[in-house]
Amino acid sequence: MGLENIWIATLTDGLVRADHIAGIEAHQTPALTGKPSRWLLDITLAVPAGSGSGEGWEISQLHRTLAQTDGYPARAAEELARALDQLRRRDAAGVLRAITRHEILRFEFFPFDFDDD
Repeated sequence: MGLENIWIATLTDGLVRADHIAGIEAHQTPALTGKPSRWLLDITLAVPAGSGSGEGWEISQLHRTLAQTDGYPARAAEELARALDQLRRRDAAGVLRAITRHEILRFEFFPFDFDDD
């Protein structure tokens, strides 16, 4: 079984089914006046996104942010990939969330309750 029963919680866009993830990356936002730079942990989805303007239509990859931190989230991409692989092997079903506390980024899994009661 794959990852169709695992959902990833995004920072602001709801849930994304894990089997739609094509990439995982951490990148830094630019510092703006009065606003410091931040690090984002993003997933790239296996679907294109388009937007148009007077000059034409532009297609790019669809990204969703999972977490935002002040410091570099070292190994977060690898840890997310490892967590997804472990959940796939267990044939789990539920929601995986990126949790940031005190500059530490970790992943917590909340299984669906399948009690028939």
